[in-house]
Amino acid sequence: MNQDIQQFKADFFKALAHPMRIRILEVLSEGDKNVNELQMILGSEGSAVSQQLAVLRNRNIVNGLKEGTSVIYSLRDPLINDLLAVAKQIFDNHLVDAISLLEGIRKET
Repeated sequence: MNQDIQQFKADFFKALAHPMRIRILEVLSEGDKNVNELQMILGSEGSAVSQQLAVLRNRNIVNGLKEGTSVIYSLRDPLINDLLAVAKQIFDNHLVDAISLLEGIRKET
């Protein structure tokens, strides 16, 4: 059972392991969007955006709701916003540590 949970977690994080998918989640954290809107915001072609949305949909990270001829995408769980915020804090901490290390190295030379 524990191994199943670990695999689920690994698959979830694999689904996040692409820069465009992360950016899609960041954009969707601001509100629901259709593919054309995502395309314009991301500055990418529709097929690339659609491929990344398919990965996120398959992992149940985003929802797609058909409205007329469009599909409106949204975050399935609002906690994704929290996950992105915590990840940003972790990365910021790493950057602060790296900057401090660099400053220490510069002082030695």
